[in-house]
Amino acid sequence: MAEADTHMEQGGALRALARRVLPFLLVLLLVGSLGALLYTASNATRDHQRALAEQQRSFEVIALARRFEAQVARSEVTLARYVISLDPNTGRLFQDQWRAAASQLRTLAFATRKSTWQRGNVEALGYAFEQRGRTLNAIGLRTTYDQKMAALAAFHQAGKSRDLKRITALLNIVIDAENARLRERSLAVTLAGDRTEWVGKTSRLLGLALLVSALFTAWLAHSAYDDRRRARRQAEQETERADRLEAAVRARTAELSDAYEQLQRESAERAEAQDNLRQMQKMDAVGQLTGGIAHDFNNMLAVVVGGLELAKRNLRLKPVEAARHLDNALDGANRASALTRRLLAFARSEPLLPTAVDPDALVAGMADLIDRTIGDQIIVTLNGKASGWRIFVDQHQMENAILNLCVNARDAMDGRGHLTLSTAQVSLKAGEVGDCAAGDYVELSVADDGCGMTPEVLARVFEPFFTTKPVGKGTGLGLSQIFGFVRQCEGEIRIESQVGEGSSVRIYLPRCTTEAECDADAVQPGGGPVEQPPTRILVVEDDPRVLNQTMAALRELGHLPLACDHPSKAARLLANNGDIGLIISDVLMPDMTGPEMIKALPPHVRHLPVLFVTGYAGDVSQGADFEGHLVLRKPYTLAALGQALSTALSGLPHPEAAAAAE
Repeated sequence: MAEADTHMEQGGALRALARRVLPFLLVLLLVGSLGALLYTASNATRDHQRALAEQQRSFEVIALARRFEAQVARSEVTLARYVISLDPNTGRLFQDQWRAAASQLRTLAFATRKSTWQRGNVEALGYAFEQRGRTLNAIGLRTTYDQKMAALAAFHQAGKSRDLKRITALLNIVIDAENARLRERSLAVTLAGDRTEWVGKTSRLLGLALLVSALFTAWLAHSAYDDRRRARRQAEQETERADRLEAAVRARTAELSDAYEQLQRESAERAEAQDNLRQMQKMDAVGQLTGGIAHDFNNMLAVVVGGLELAKRNLRLKPVEAARHLDNALDGANRASALTRRLLAFARSEPLLPTAVDPDALVAGMADLIDRTIGDQIIVTLNGKASGWRIFVDQHQMENAILNLCVNARDAMDGRGHLTLSTAQVSLKAGEVGDCAAGDYVELSVADDGCGMTPEVLARVFEPFFTTKPVGKGTGLGLSQIFGFVRQCEGEIRIESQVGEGSSVRIYLPRCTTEAECDADAVQPGGGPVEQPPTRILVVEDDPRVLNQTMAALRELGHLPLACDHPSKAARLLANNGDIGLIISDVLMPDMTGPEMIKALPPHVRHLPVLFVTGYAGDVSQGADFEGHLVLRKPYTLAALGQALSTALSGLPHPEAAAAAE
């Protein structure tokens, strides 16, 4: 009996102990469960956010790669436009776009600096980009020196080069690597969301268990219920936000993929259209230039060939007649040379060499040339009423402008009609004719009774390459060159035309009023060289025929020439011949140009005067390379060479050298 009571007392004590300990155990269980739940939820949220951040970084790297690829493509398109148009602004735009591409590449490298799997790809991409930059800069340099055909060929070859394919391949590798990484990160986002969902389910189950346990103790159940409800709400919010973000990422990924495919299609279509347009423009310009230049040069060559043949026939029996024919041939050759300069001046804005010119004498002196050019079926009338007023213009350019207008009039009259060349004195008010300032002007007009022009044609006559003549009959450059020449002379040009009634071209040029301008033609290029004592002259010329001709001309002028057929030999010849007093050098030569050769000479011979000789008008426009030295343009007469030598040896300033220096 006693033992039974003892057992009962022990059982009661155990139950009492259990009742006292159970709440504490429940509290400990609740605290432990809540801590584990919060820790798991925190880890799940942190992993989810980290995966989303890495996913966003991959999208940024892909976008940077695409922008870099598009910027490189835009730079190459701009370079193509620069090679075709030779526009310096387009060349500077290419340089800015290429630097922008380099900046984007640096941004891409910074964005992938912590990605060890991308570092090698980005470094290789930078090296390929540098190689491509050197190739494109070489093409731009060729274009700057107006080596258009060579630049076009180099650009065409560059389009097939390995460095461009290498850049494209490396970009694809970078993007493919990021896409692979993106798939891994998308999987991580999904796993993190699943873990968050599992945490939510677990919390709900735990809440149910704790709710049952909380029936045994009110205070413990109440606090446990509040904590559990807050934790559940937070977990649900995180899950919902993760779902929304994941849906947004999927939608944005689809948009980027569609936009990239559309961009690729548009780029391919644009490149194909640009190639076709470039080829059409190139072939059209070449055809027009070939026909027009052949037309003008044949007129000049007819005078040269005819004069030489007549002089050859009369050389013995009629020397005076032969001399007259030789003068006519020389005049035709000089006009052909002036035509070449005029065409090149259209492309590179060749500086003018103005003098004070009597317009009446100029037109009268061209009468024979005009008659021979336009034919005997056209009656030419000259009305010179400038009455001593002079104009300050480049005489060769002015003659070519008048001759071009006469040829246009001949074509408009179909080789038969009446042509009138007139000069007159006019006084204009400010803005009365175009942008002409108020003052005295000489009006030079060329009128014909040809077919005339429609208003649509009249509105476009000054556009380069615009012509109504058939292929092979004109280049469309004549009136645009005359327009540019007149504007350089601070004048204006107006055209009046009616269909079926003919056309009249009126050129207004400022009157030469200052005494300095009117006396500027006192020394003409053909006035003969100034006498100079014999000088030892080093002649640097790579063309053997031109070298022999220059040597003979210098000997004729009484100087002592020394031949140098390559610029690399100049320094050695100067060292072995200490009595050289002047250097005559061509500009464009193999391996180095004339200005580069002069800059590379030893300091002790840099004091020698230099005379540059060039047949390419574009060289003169690059005046910074000549450092103020005299520039003589080919072809030149013996008198012009003698005068240039006198100017160079005397150290006096020369207008053409000054123009080159500008």
